[in-house]
Amino acid sequence: MNDDRLGAAQRAGAGERPAPIAGRILLLDDDRIVLGSITALLQFRGYDVVPTSSAAAALRELGRSDFDVVIADLRLPDGDGMDVLRTVRERRPGVPVIVVTGYGTVESAVRAMKLGAFDYLPKPIRSEHLCEVVKQAVEQGARERNASRLPHRGDGPLSLHNVIGETYQMRRVFELIEAVADSTATVLIHGETGTGKSLIARVVHQLSQRRDGPFVEVSCGAIPETLLASELFGHVRGAFTGAVRDKEGKFKAAEGGTILLDEISCASPALQMKLLRVLQERQFEPLGSNRTLTADVRVVLATNVPLQKEVEAGRFRADLYYRINVVNLELPPLRERLSDIPLLAEHFLRKYTERCRKRISGFSPEALECMQRYQWPGNVRELENCVERAVVLTRNSQILKSDLPPQVVLAAERGVGLNLSGSRPGSTLKEALAEPERRILLEALEAHNWNRSRAAEALHINRTTLYKKMKRLGISLPPQRGPTTAGLP
Repeated sequence: MNDDRLGAAQRAGAGERPAPIAGRILLLDDDRIVLGSITALLQFRGYDVVPTSSAAAALRELGRSDFDVVIADLRLPDGDGMDVLRTVRERRPGVPVIVVTGYGTVESAVRAMKLGAFDYLPKPIRSEHLCEVVKQAVEQGARERNASRLPHRGDGPLSLHNVIGETYQMRRVFELIEAVADSTATVLIHGETGTGKSLIARVVHQLSQRRDGPFVEVSCGAIPETLLASELFGHVRGAFTGAVRDKEGKFKAAEGGTILLDEISCASPALQMKLLRVLQERQFEPLGSNRTLTADVRVVLATNVPLQKEVEAGRFRADLYYRINVVNLELPPLRERLSDIPLLAEHFLRKYTERCRKRISGFSPEALECMQRYQWPGNVRELENCVERAVVLTRNSQILKSDLPPQVVLAAERGVGLNLSGSRPGSTLKEALAEPERRILLEALEAHNWNRSRAAEALHINRTTLYKKMKRLGISLPPQRGPTTAGLP
């Protein structure tokens, strides 16, 4: 801890009135000075802190009562902080764990994040930074507990728990979902194929006041253009050849609930005009009818194509784009969520081992490495299919490298996560190498909590070079990150 936290501790001891209880924290550190300093700092910030100096004592406290956050040192007299992290994740999966250590390495940081740590903080820790991370962890834990109370649907609870991710990109998505879910604003979800746009739309619906109403999903790209307007708005008998009876459209079926218009970029210009009227006036007419109907429907749209470019190319109405682009949820591709891959893989493993009635303990380190080197052009959907295939075909008690699809194994054996089959014909070597370079920089930055000085040291390049590479590759700092003790983050 830096000297500024001593001032906080002294003020707390001098009798200043602490803030209301902001959360309960289990603190584990074998250094009594650090333990006392962090305890005093967090107590002054309004937290109820239970300090422990051994893994055994921490696990006893964890069994006795509930905590909002666990802060654990890595090096302990009676064990490893990783074991404590693993135990907390098993016993109390909704409790965020912040790992701190004075002996930080890239390997330990990556290992901690793979095991599900909320954050990894090397010592010395700035007091303001620690308090900000603790505040974010408490808020995330509260969000997950609230989401777990949502009603069940199908295979299990439909909540933020089903949207798995602990990277800063996914935390930002969770924050936006919570902020917009209970409003009436139109939501535009953008992401590559397989990133989970439909699942996100369902979560928005379930978190809204319309959760008891219907959720209707329409894939605009899967329905012929000539039939799409009829599918959405309905038609009356005789409206066109083959219309032998009246038909209720999807907007009417979604009355009082939510409608998801997937692949909205496939809508024709005529249909775009009808959608603009529905969004602006909440009214529409079935095909062949003069009767105007009211649409009491929350509209969520999804696309895997950047609509701004479609507007510039003249294929999408600018006025419709500005009308639907009220709240934009950007879903990151899986190749930018490396630390989420083990979490997602374990989730799918549990799902398919139960379905196939098999006992499989997990993945071998080689299998996980293969999965993290692969580019996943099909994103989360492709990862799920990969795990399902491995569960069905394996005869081992653990998923091995040999159980994975050949293209995943081949990518690992090449030594870099290049997806050459998906590269543009005629691309230059510089263009082909840009994506693996981007992944390497992201791994280093995430491993060092986005501290650019430490990441540059780990990569054996100077900080200026790292800044230039980040700018060239389009890597921006995550939101709400303050400066660190090493200088600029």
